[in-house]
Amino acid sequence: MGDAADDLLGYAFKRPDLLQEALTHRSALHGRRHSHGSNERLEFIGDRVLGLLMAEWLAERYPREQEGELGRRLAHLVSQPVLAGVADAIGLAGVLAVAPGEAKAGVTKRATVVADALEATLGALYLDGGLEAARTFVRRAWHDTMSGQATPPKDAKTALQEWAQKRGLTLPGYTVSGRSGPPHAPRFTVTVSVGTMTGSGTGASKRAAEQLAAEALLVQVAT
Repeated sequence: MGDAADDLLGYAFKRPDLLQEALTHRSALHGRRHSHGSNERLEFIGDRVLGLLMAEWLAERYPREQEGELGRRLAHLVSQPVLAGVADAIGLAGVLAVAPGEAKAGVTKRATVVADALEATLGALYLDGGLEAARTFVRRAWHDTMSGQATPPKDAKTALQEWAQKRGLTLPGYTVSGRSGPPHAPRFTVTVSVGTMTGSGTGASKRAAEQLAAEALLVQVAT
């Protein structure tokens, strides 16, 4: 797994254990009570590293834009669908370690799983090679997505509301359908509905989960 993953990332790890941890889904830990050794801790780090590097890149690329415009660009670039697309483009699912049963169930095809693994991998890159290694990877892997942003995108909730209004549908309704995780690191699942269509998203806050739910429904109506 190590050499193949190194090739995908274009980086040779000095500490292969970091890469192994980043590519280990919690299901691969064979029912241990705690998920120590899975990629969840590295995902936490990678999420912050990605936000910093994207903010830096956007400020360089769009020096005349203000916080609101930059913020919408940032939200899109670090969104779950974009992360999953980047992970798919580099073939990350093929080197992700999951339990055999989960593999048969297609867990590596789930956007949330590969997006989390990508963030964990970025966290591992940062810890192993510092910001420069992480920056090099991000600017290569997100190049096409960044280049395709001619104008600042609308946030997903606004875009979904406008989509519904144009078609004379009821406005989107958001419901918290689940909550998990410890009190210091909760995970919220939100379901959004427009007529008979629904989408769901899970995030570290209700607001983030709502955005992800809106994104998921927008993907549905666009296909």
